[in-house]
Order: sequence, then structure tokens, then C-alpha cells
Amino acid sequence: MNLQQLKYIVAVNRFRSFARAAEASNVTQPTLSAMIVKLEEELDLRIFERNNRSVTPTTAGEKIIRQAEKALLEVERIRAIVLEDKELIGGSFNLSVGPTIAPYILSKFIKHYREHYPSVALSIQELKANHMLDALLSGELDAGIAISGNERAGVFEIPLYTERFYVYLSESCWRKLPVFKPEHLEHESMWIMKDAQCLRESAFSFCKARTKGNRIYEAGTIDTLIRIVDENGGFTIIPEMHLPFLTESQRANVRSIEGDYLSQRRVSLYIKANYIRSRMLNTITDTLKSFMPKGMMSESIMKYGIKL
Repeated sequence: MNLQQLKYIVAVNRFRSFARAAEASNVTQPTLSAMIVKLEEELDLRIFERNNRSVTPTTAGEKIIRQAEKALLEVERIRAIVLEDKELIGGSFNLSVGPTIAPYILSKFIKHYREHYPSVALSIQELKANHMLDALLSGELDAGIAISGNERAGVFEIPLYTERFYVYLSESCWRKLPVFKPEHLEHESMWIMKDAQCLRESAFSFCKARTKGNRIYEAGTIDTLIRIVDENGGFTIIPEMHLPFLTESQRANVRSIEGDYLSQRRVSLYIKANYIRSRMLNTITDTLKSFMPKGMMSESIMKYGIKL
């Protein structure tokens, strides 16, 4: 039994296909199949049931695969300890960014990261929060960036930055409402994107206010909401980092939210509770510091970075 064989059975379980597992492992299918057969012979049991349509683990195989995943994670932790001890930044780093955050940070993030950390093999996926948490716990991800407040046993949350929301009004609505206040929800149409605008921490809860508007719709992106408002009237809310995407004429329709309301969203970095590569995590925060708007990043992150 060796580590390569453990990696192969984990890959086959993940893809439920020998061909796809071999492709992901950068080996030929006959090589991968032969290594798994050899392991099954050594253990004197079948790890996978195979037929022309599917590959599924046996009852004993499921237990072996779980142990293989744990063993591989521990090996990665040994490598991480060595890198941290030598104060080296390198190797692979798998990061997830939430779909409602990615449009605003990914292009600049990738550019700055590649310039400053060329020795890191960075891989980025766009995942919703639940899938991100699952991938962190399974060891498929090193870290994830998502809206704050996603709790899961075994996952640690580090606040990164806080982003204000603004109101985007249609031309007709804007002329009637030179100052925006939450009570105007009772008289105007509000257009909503659920995942981005249902704010757990906000006293001004756009989702709780759904029954107040005349018509409330859900859309997929902020760009879609803005086009709907431009064509149909009413208003929506947009994150601060969307402002540079607006045209000059559209910027005239932006208003801050007046009153004592917490109209913002918090964004956090998520890691597995036993993650140890603090230097690698600081490559993420240092990269964000290089282009994020002034005053948006967490004061603690700005002063001290991440210390595990």
C-alpha cells in the first residue's frame, strides 16, 4: 500500500469514473486501474464495484476511502508544517470565492497574486457557501471567501472586509426621492437578488421588507437588477464595489442609505479549524490589501494579518 494508491481510490470515489479519475490524476487509465487492482489484491477485498455504467464503492471500500482521505490530509499537514517551519511560500493553494463576491475581486486578485507569489500553484473555484464548507471539511479546499455568518462545525471564520450597500434608483424614482430612507419601501418597487442582498446582520433587512413593496422580484446578478430598474422603474441595492462598473449617467442614480441602519455586508475568509499555514493565508490578505478600497479591510487584518 502506498500514498499514490490512496490518492487514486479517493479520485475514483470522487468522480465515480476510472477515466475521469485518471485524467484528474495525470496518469493513463490502465495505470490507475492496475494500481487499484493491486491494492485490492493486497487487501484481499474489492474497494469498488464496477460495471459498464457505474463505479461505486463497496461497504468496506467506503470505510477504506474515508481512512485514505484522512491519511492524505495528514500527509499534507506534514508538508505544511515543513513549509511553515522553513518560512517558505510555495506549493499548491486551492481557494473558493463566492459567486456574489467574485465579480468584484477576482480579476485584480489574480493579477496581483501571480505577480507577487509566482511559486504558488493557485487554483480558484466559484462555489456557494454550502459547497465551500463541504469542500473545506473534505480537504478539497485550503480556504474560501464568502459572506460572513456561515457556521459549520470544524470550520473557522476570519473577518476580511465590510462593504457598504447603496441604493440604485430609476430616473423617475430618483427625481421623486432625492434622499432615500427605508420607509420608502412601502411606496416603491424593490428588485432583489436573494443570495447577495439578504443580509444576516443588517437592521435594514431587504428580504424581511418584501411584503412592503408593490412588486418584488428576484434576479441572478446585480447587472440584471440594474437593467431591470433602468427599464421598469423602482430601485435596488448594489454593493460598494459595483460602483466602478456603472456608467456616468447611472452613477447619478446612486444614493446612500440615510438613517441609523446597518446597510452593509461582511465578507470573511473560511478555513478548516486545524489549518496551520498562516503564511499562505497572509498571501491572500496581503493581495487584497493591495487593491481594496481604503477603509474597507478589517482593522485587525490591516494591522496584524492572520495569526493561527
